[in-house]
Amino acid sequence: MIDQLFEFVQNHPLLVGAFLLVLVAWLIYETRSASTNAVTSTQATQLINREDAVILDIRESKDFKAGHIAGARNIPQSNIDSRMNELNKVKGQPIIVVCKHGQGAGVVQAKLAKAGFERVSKLKGGMAQWQADSLPVVKK
Repeated sequence: MIDQLFEFVQNHPLLVGAFLLVLVAWLIYETRSASTNAVTSTQATQLINREDAVILDIRESKDFKAGHIAGARNIPQSNIDSRMNELNKVKGQPIIVVCKHGQGAGVVQAKLAKAGFERVSKLKGGMAQWQADSLPVVKK
């Protein structure tokens, strides 16, 4: 098996080189986008306590009801465009976007920033990280 892999690499150096280039570019992009305006659970807690940050949970309703951060607002990602006006009252406050694993929040974060929300962050690791840090959740 390994012999076949080495033979493939020797026979197709341009293809392998192109693959490695795309892989490195993708990793750099993911690393940069993951850290852009992202807050840890500790930083999120500080924003909530000190600056009355708004938690925007973009998971579906059933996931939200299974457990969410106290005081969080639930607007599923699929409905964010039609329900964004619900957030106009809190436009001046910090907003922390929370999803399941921290990967889908970036899209909503960008939409809110484009709509004029100045202090929008996403929770690194999402609800999975929040629960892994043994922070409290509310169940409905």
